Amino acid sequence: MLTRPPYAPLGADTLPDRLGHRPELTRLLGPPAQWRVREVGDGNLNLVFIVEGRDGSLVVKQALPYARVVGESWPMSLDRAFFEYEASMRLGARDPGRMPTLHLFDREQALQVMEHLTPHIILRKGLIAGTRYPALGEHLGHFLARTLFRGSDWAMETAHRKADLALFAGNVELCGITEDLFFTDPFFDCPRNRHNPALDAEVATVRADRALKLAALRLKARFCTGAETLVHGDFHTGSVMVSEQDSRVIDAEFATYGPMGFDIGSLLANLWMAAFAQEGLSPGDADTRAYRRWIHDLAAQIWRVFTDEFARLWRSERTGILGGHDLFEAQGDRGGAEQALAARLAAIWHDTLGFAGLEMHRRVLGLAHIAEFEAIGDEAARAACERRALRLGRALAVTPERFADVAAVNAFAVGLAGGER
Repeated sequence: MLTRPPYAPLGADTLPDRLGHRPELTRLLGPPAQWRVREVGDGNLNLVFIVEGRDGSLVVKQALPYARVVGESWPMSLDRAFFEYEASMRLGARDPGRMPTLHLFDREQALQVMEHLTPHIILRKGLIAGTRYPALGEHLGHFLARTLFRGSDWAMETAHRKADLALFAGNVELCGITEDLFFTDPFFDCPRNRHNPALDAEVATVRADRALKLAALRLKARFCTGAETLVHGDFHTGSVMVSEQDSRVIDAEFATYGPMGFDIGSLLANLWMAAFAQEGLSPGDADTRAYRRWIHDLAAQIWRVFTDEFARLWRSERTGILGGHDLFEAQGDRGGAEQALAARLAAIWHDTLGFAGLEMHRRVLGLAHIAEFEAIGDEAARAACERRALRLGRALAVTPERFADVAAVNAFAVGLAGGER
């Protein structure tokens, strides 16, 4: 009887021997004796390798039994690879072509073998380099609309949707990380937190800010109880790979059922922070101001494309239990369906702002920071950019009613930066 080997982490030197018998790899790479392997993982949780062979290249991703960002003192279940696989299959089907092709999943070894995206780079790196991506806003706006709508009770057949809800309820560990790192840790003296020492005064202010902490608690309740759709759960500029004409979404291991605005808010917050970072990366440069405008315009385009595509899907694919066709279209009342659409988009926008505000706090004061700020070598210049993010984040979380649209957020952000648009 064939027995499977016990789980063991891969290494660049051991990978050809460990995976060289797999036809899913040899068919695409060629003989394992000719494989060249390099470890490229720079994330918080996993091992990632690029494997190049005679006939092509692939990416191998393997979960570790602990959080890589901390080490073995923070043990983690390998089941997160299973939830990432299941989420990737669903999200990829809901917007085909926007996620890497998956060639192999091995649950026992907690590994996935997927398409090597080239010449793509992580979007964060492109934003630091000042690169423009003309198709990015359309790609991400469509991805958000299609995945969030098609994974919800507005579109899915009820039995399938409830089965998926039950499945992803098992992603307890990573969901718990989100609940702590996003909604709780930045607002008290948590040992996991770290921040720029130049922000000590701001840290004390945040921890004493009752209105902000009430907003964080309200939004945590919204996240925990608002199981509207399958969300990616960690959708930011480090989870998108880009080339000049292509955009792909990766790293869906934090997937869970949650509010539609969570993914959108996480992404827009990271764009607004990247815009703040520009002044620290290239102070006083006219090209820097122009690139900041491009990032702001990108955020606006993503929301505009999202709302347009969401509306199209609402009118053409609203077949789930919450569709309401019997109440409106079947009775000749298309206006009622449009009013319901407007209310849904308004609720998503309200959630988007709140989640964006908290994302800014956790990226400045919590465990996991962003490369755009950390690439700023001067501590004082970095702190100035981070302060602006905290001020915008507080306004979004505590007073979201101030912002009718993305243009209002962009204008507020520009005012904080003290510069012309």
